[in-house]
Amino acid sequence: MASGPFSHPNSSSSSFILVGVPTLEAFPICLGILFCSAYVLALLGNSTVLLVTVLDRSLRDPMHCFLAMLAAIDVLMVTSIVPKLLGIFWFHSNRIGYTACFVQMFFVHSTTSEESGVLLAMAFDRYVAICQPLRYRMILNRQTVARICLAIVVRALLFMVPLTGMVTNLPYCRSLVVPHSYCEHMAVTSLACADPNPSRLYSISMSSLIVGMDTAFIAVSYLMILKAVLGKETCRRAFSTCGCHICVMMLYYIPGLLSIYAQHFGQAVSVRAQVLLADLYLTVPAMLNPIIYSMRTRQIQKAMLNLLLPRKAQACHSTQ
Repeated sequence: MASGPFSHPNSSSSSFILVGVPTLEAFPICLGILFCSAYVLALLGNSTVLLVTVLDRSLRDPMHCFLAMLAAIDVLMVTSIVPKLLGIFWFHSNRIGYTACFVQMFFVHSTTSEESGVLLAMAFDRYVAICQPLRYRMILNRQTVARICLAIVVRALLFMVPLTGMVTNLPYCRSLVVPHSYCEHMAVTSLACADPNPSRLYSISMSSLIVGMDTAFIAVSYLMILKAVLGKETCRRAFSTCGCHICVMMLYYIPGLLSIYAQHFGQAVSVRAQVLLADLYLTVPAMLNPIIYSMRTRQIQKAMLNLLLPRKAQACHSTQ
């Protein structure tokens, strides 16, 4: 790999080398099988959820619109990293083009921001449904839902466009071997021969702001839900309705926060642990989200049955 300096950040002839998972290069087949299985499950599960929410007219309420958006984001997120990861593990295809690297970085970090925004929107949906049931349709009408979805995407773009500009304008004159399995921001900027601290400070501050605001508003939503249903007959039903959403949030935010701060401040954490944590954080929630929702939501179960076994589902429905 060329080790000489190249100060022009848009050189199309330049490329990076992705290491994969440092110190685990001897286990490419096992790692490949692990991530390939997660990728297939994530694609099948999220594609099915997206398909049934689009085709089934009974799933046009706001919660299922947000669920469809979450499924689309998860598909984009895992597709941004896993195919290249499998290429590294199975075909030793470690090289990634300069432009492709930053496109991958853009999609990975923007989808994580969008997923957080969707989880916040789903928490707000549960708050309105439980605390303001008579005004649910008026508050979360189609125009409002469309604006919320647009705001989620715009916020991710406002976060990523400046960061992408800062990163691509850095001169890279060191070894272009990225000690990561994908073009993670911190790993790539560590190769710059100029000061990368402005982009790193921007990244950690904006990530903390987005995650902090979203988790704070989600916590407020569920505290208000708890206050509204505690001691009432609807308490068990409310917790059952919100249970799958809480599981998804914990599955996303806990490893996500660990991954973010391990990358920025985890000098005591090995590079191998940081890379594995980042990879699992992007793939495992995307794999489990549709499983959790399909197991906990009867409407989605019924829609999936109608899609996969329409005749049998109709026969069962007619006998009831």
